[in-house]
Amino acid sequence: MNPATTDPETIFLTWFRDHRGILFKIARSFAASAADQDELFQEMLFQLWRSAARFRGESKASTWVYRVCFHTAQTWRRGEERREYWKGALAAEPAPEAPSSVACERSEALGALYRAVRGLPEAERTLVLLLLDGQSYREIAEVTGLTENHVGVALSRARKKLAAAMQEVRREL
Repeated sequence: MNPATTDPETIFLTWFRDHRGILFKIARSFAASAADQDELFQEMLFQLWRSAARFRGESKASTWVYRVCFHTAQTWRRGEERREYWKGALAAEPAPEAPSSVACERSEALGALYRAVRGLPEAERTLVLLLLDGQSYREIAEVTGLTENHVGVALSRARKKLAAAMQEVRREL
């Protein structure tokens, strides 16, 4: 994005075009159901739109997007208990058509990975998502406010937890 661009609408549209994958990953990692993922995605979009006017270009756009979206997801997650009450009142969704066996296995594995990531504490979940998105320890430290050393230690712990969770999934399959 051109640093001279200060129009919030242009900034937001550029962020959405360039970084919407970040929103999808965070939504899937913080929300289990498709409806909740959609709700969280919409909330992150709204918060990004609201924050565009405050963006001064002192950090990379992706760093700003991560910060806003992770903060939004963490706030949204805290309100999940209130939403759980209403979920029981909703009608069950019809079952989708059966996919192929290869697609089924891939979907199950990906679903298991996202469940394992959702099972991590929020701080570790954030670090893992940033790492999976190809961010360096330095970039992760910039987004989270941690030191690079702390990022490495925390990611090591998170990897062990994810490996144990995925090992459990393999035993179940």
